[in-house]
Amino acid sequence: MEQKKGFNVAVVGATGAVGQQMIKTLESRDFPISTLTLLSSKRSAGTKVTYKGQEVTVQEATPESFKGIDIALFSAGGGVSKELAPHAVEHGAIVVDNTSAFRMDENVPLVVPEVNEEDLFKHKGIIANPNCSTIQMVVALEPLKAKYGLSKVLVSTYQAVSGSGAAAVEELNSQTKAIINNESFEPKILPVKSDKKHYQIAFNAVPQIDVFTENGFTYEEMKMINETKKIMHDEKLKVAATCVRIPVATGHSESVYFELNDNNVTAADIKEILKSAPGVVLQDDPENQIYPMPADCVGLNDTFVGRIRKDLDAENGFHMWVVSDNLLKGAAWNSVQIAESLVKLGIVK
Repeated sequence: MEQKKGFNVAVVGATGAVGQQMIKTLESRDFPISTLTLLSSKRSAGTKVTYKGQEVTVQEATPESFKGIDIALFSAGGGVSKELAPHAVEHGAIVVDNTSAFRMDENVPLVVPEVNEEDLFKHKGIIANPNCSTIQMVVALEPLKAKYGLSKVLVSTYQAVSGSGAAAVEELNSQTKAIINNESFEPKILPVKSDKKHYQIAFNAVPQIDVFTENGFTYEEMKMINETKKIMHDEKLKVAATCVRIPVATGHSESVYFELNDNNVTAADIKEILKSAPGVVLQDDPENQIYPMPADCVGLNDTFVGRIRKDLDAENGFHMWVVSDNLLKGAAWNSVQIAESLVKLGIVK
């Protein structure tokens, strides 16, 4: 069957921060689109969005919105995905979902193209985009796992407030101004959008992202643990995470300790592998103070890795610092990348 020159693509949640990034990424990548359908809640319907110089009117997302759609990119919240994704599949669309709604469903592949692109062949209509903090970590770890084997991962994250949405970024900005001007303020959003306590994020670090589970880990931490094992096809892999929100608008950073199955690896070996790893940019020159920082990754699709060093006690242990734009590689770019892989592999025609 001859591949179409253009595909009918829908973006659900088109007016949100990630939805907007999806649209910009589709445009910058010149994704082969025949028709672009932008969908949102009833409240945001009617909004005009510019795509390739043309105004596109955002429509209300309904079960019938997906007739004739080939690929539907979802980023409008888990509830919307659970409600509408099955309808999209019924109409023949392949769904790439950016929420947590289907990530741990055994029938739904959880995909980072640099790591497990082949899992796309197993889809049954829905493909899940992993958690932003998980994506950048597995991009950096997969080339090392493939070469030497991987037994243990301990990660501490330093996550940007944009991971909680545009309102959280505004809260960071307003709190920062208030503190500088010695004015009072009332935190209303972070660490979680709920009726629980809210804390200052400006000039602070909050060791909670999402709510706590019974085992003492937060849901964000459990996402990293469970998703890493699923993406890497290794339920025996030891993974632990501590996720922290810091006063940065965009760009997640991670301190990653990992143990390989080979005791004879050097830091130089790891740098050599990551230097040519897909999706990775190596920035590791401590003598000249060169290492990844979130301020430098904004607007870029890659995962940046540096501070690679051998552990002083464990023969097979190493440390590295991993940074990426959480709205791009952590969300919009990975979703569009999955769509590109679907086309490249001939899965969508």
